[in-house]
Amino acid sequence: MKTVTSKKTATIIQTKKNSFWKTLVQQKYLYMMSVPFVILVLVFNYLPLWGWTMAFQNYKPGLPFLQQEWVGFEHFIELFSDDRFYRALRNTLGMSILGLTIGFVMPIIFAVLLNEVRVNMFKRTVQTITYLPHFVSWVVVAGIVTKMLSTDGGVINDVLISIGVLDKPFQFMAEGSYFWGIVVASDIWKEMGWNAIIFLAAMSGIDSQLYEAAKVDGAGRIRQIWHITLPGIRPTILVLLILNIGHLTSIGFEKQMLLGNNLVVDFAEVLDLYALNYGIGLGRFSYGTAIGIFNSVVSIILLFVANGIFKKYSNSSVM
Repeated sequence: MKTVTSKKTATIIQTKKNSFWKTLVQQKYLYMMSVPFVILVLVFNYLPLWGWTMAFQNYKPGLPFLQQEWVGFEHFIELFSDDRFYRALRNTLGMSILGLTIGFVMPIIFAVLLNEVRVNMFKRTVQTITYLPHFVSWVVVAGIVTKMLSTDGGVINDVLISIGVLDKPFQFMAEGSYFWGIVVASDIWKEMGWNAIIFLAAMSGIDSQLYEAAKVDGAGRIRQIWHITLPGIRPTILVLLILNIGHLTSIGFEKQMLLGNNLVVDFAEVLDLYALNYGIGLGRFSYGTAIGIFNSVVSIILLFVANGIFKKYSNSSVM
């Protein structure tokens, strides 16, 4: 019995191998086209992982690899005992969760509303205007936001004073409690139109006969959105949500560095900015690498956990 089973297993394995080589020969041009991209990923995504060894050394530039002083987990122990690290982690998670709940939902709402517009010229114009800010540098966006919130001729203060909400200009950029909201609102303004493109593309793939059948059954616009449009883009929403959850601790530092100042540093410093200031900025390359490893490991864990949960309960996953 065992001999028969082993023969069957060997036959299946051999069949799969033959099938692979047959597919490789049939699609050799596609595989050849993919080779440069595979090399690109290896060089820029996997080869740099060798640099993670610096987190376990007292890295000194100029010394050969074998002459570096190995210190084990010393930098990680220092990292987890630093109060500034937990402050940066709090700020990172706070802005990430705000961006995930508000910044992720707004493009979906915008795409649904834009999809309901029947005047194509107006629809294309609005879509073009809303995705153009994506191509504007954060340096320019930070300057616009700072000027709009300024106490000297800032549009926001002028409007609030004119309608009686404020008696005198308010220093929004000097209040740490407002900083997270300012960053998230700026990010939504800059990226909402661009992020809505993928949802609009998903909506274009929904069968128009479903809408016609719903109209025959007496369904209005709201019911068509709820029962046809949203279920139709549900797989896209879930996949993007999983990927965004995986990036909760990796939100960059450009927005926080450009919009922040010394008055709001307790609310502006995120993990990437912390690594830049207290790692690379002070020449502590090993410490900065330890922060980067923490970021990467947490991101991988979040991605796998989110993927597992969504795969179990919704049959949607990214792997």
